[in-house]
Order: sequence, then structure tokens, then C-alpha cells
Amino acid sequence: MSTTELAWFKSSYSGSQGDSCVEVAVTEQAVHVRDSKDVTRPDFAVGRDGWERFVRYAGGEL
Repeated sequence: MSTTELAWFKSSYSGSQGDSCVEVAVTEQAVHVRDSKDVTRPDFAVGRDGWERFVRYAGGEL
């Protein structure tokens, strides 16, 4: 699946202008992340298990 086919979304915390954050797209296999200020740059993908661990860590749960 190309990155143009992914359904990208921004956090609701990104503010009213929404231009200073990352965008995320979720597939069955991975979570893709890209810079919302320059969507032409390559995104990176992490497995869903790795993303879950990252979110728990960032939320202070680990």
C-alpha cells in the first residue's frame, strides 16, 4: 500500500491550525507516521505491538 492510499489523521491536540504535528495512518500490519509539515518526506512504519508499547511508555504506563 502506498502512502497516498493511507488514511492519515492528526491528533485532536494539534491545535486549530494543525500544522505542527505528526500524522498517523493505521493498517492491519503497522502504524505509519509522517511529518505533517512536509508530507512529501518518507514516513516510517512500526509494527502494531511496537506502537502500543510506545504509546504506553509515552503515557507513563511503563
